[in-house]
Amino acid sequence: MTDELYSVDRVAEMLGLHVKTVRNYVRTGRLKATRIGKQYRITSRDLDAFTGATEIVPDEPPERRAQVSSVVRLDAVRPEEARRIAAFVTGAAGSREGRPLLVQTSYEEARSVLTLVFVSDLDRTADLLKVIPPLLRRP
Repeated sequence: MTDELYSVDRVAEMLGLHVKTVRNYVRTGRLKATRIGKQYRITSRDLDAFTGATEIVPDEPPERRAQVSSVVRLDAVRPEEARRIAAFVTGAAGSREGRPLLVQTSYEEARSVLTLVFVSDLDRTADLLKVIPPLLRRP
């Protein structure tokens, strides 16, 4: 069963509200809507939830997740090492599809400090952290 889609104008008419009031509800998140092109559309299900006509029951319970944020600071890193480590870590992070991973790198040349920031699930972050120590060994 598919939800019917309503325009902001139609919802305003149905609820006896001004169009600007409905747009304000959408902008503030009070009324859930989807932007299609330049206009918002409200599903009948979201409208019912907004008006209290029905209670939204999720199709299935949300999946439980755990994420971790890690900041790794590496001192005494030369510029060429920083580029190599950043490229390797970024490449390793992108090698496993399907699980989101944020990687950011920052190098302060004046202080010779490389900072790596990771945000992902526990296992993926742990795997990524394991690749760092071998990269720090100097020949």
